[in-house]
Amino acid sequence: MPTIFTMTDPTQQDLQHVEQLRTAYKAMKEEMKKVIVGQDAVVDQLFMSLFCRGHCLLIGVPGLAKTLMISTLSKVLSLSFNRIQFTPDLMPADITGTEVIQEDKSTGRREFKFMPGPVFANVVLADEINRTPPKTQAALLEAMQEYQVTVGGRRHELSRPFFVLATQNPIEQEGTYPLPEAQLDRFMFMVRVDYPSIEEEREILRRTTEDSHAEVGPILGAAEITALQNIVRRVPIAEAVLDYAMRLVRMTRLSTDEAPQWLKEWLQWGAGPRASQNLVLGAKAHALLNGRFYVSAEDIRAVAKPVLRHRLITSFAAEAEGITTDKVIDRMLEETPPNESKALALGKLPKVIQQ
Repeated sequence: MPTIFTMTDPTQQDLQHVEQLRTAYKAMKEEMKKVIVGQDAVVDQLFMSLFCRGHCLLIGVPGLAKTLMISTLSKVLSLSFNRIQFTPDLMPADITGTEVIQEDKSTGRREFKFMPGPVFANVVLADEINRTPPKTQAALLEAMQEYQVTVGGRRHELSRPFFVLATQNPIEQEGTYPLPEAQLDRFMFMVRVDYPSIEEEREILRRTTEDSHAEVGPILGAAEITALQNIVRRVPIAEAVLDYAMRLVRMTRLSTDEAPQWLKEWLQWGAGPRASQNLVLGAKAHALLNGRFYVSAEDIRAVAKPVLRHRLITSFAAEAEGITTDKVIDRMLEETPPNESKALALGKLPKVIQQ
């Protein structure tokens, strides 16, 4: 019989870790709700990205509490937090830090000393990242990918966990510098922050116009978060589900026979292997946060939009018809059904899924 797992069956300790994560997750969401009204899907995606060691790009108009949401998240997680307001005159050294000359009063000798920049924090908010030139945007690339910065030929390690949350305003495009595709690909999720519902906006008005201030308490620390990040990667995934994630990504590659004709007309460019990796990792985190130590096709579908929407480039014909990347992904999911039922009938899914 062919291999049907990428990991072994869960142990009792694994299941205890799942329950630990689920309990902590519920507590964290309750703390977030003291300050943030609604935006449940956004908060879920932020937590999923964090537990996958990923980074998030938040897209939304001003006034939707993106900054408040991120600062509250850092308090709930008991992590250090820095905010960087990106402007056209911001320089790379303003982010990474710089070396300054200091004199040793006892010896009179002068030497260079590194002064860390705001990127040296567990949670970094890159506010309006598209308002600064590419040279400064690129200063985050090494930090996001390698967890270090290089200044004056010396490498400086960043503390773990390290989580970058960048925001963009989708309305104002004058005087902005769109992120290149290579840098967009560094973000695990692109999260859309929408307007609140009527009930949510009414609650927002009540809270923000009264003389009261909610306090949130820490739930998890850095060491606990790092341990939970390791657990995410131990979640087993059946080959049938792994193949489903690959099929979704590979069908966007227009130069292959796997791309349908309608997709070749709607896209200019498809997603690379990092999309497949993030689909699987995001699905593992989604499964854990829902109390399961296995991945189903529904977990893949749940994270498809935040993973793929910034990795697909629509064609001019699609844009002329008002077809967005979200609509492309909707049709991809509609026309690419998972093959779990067939695998289940053949006995090729983990026992824990068959229960």
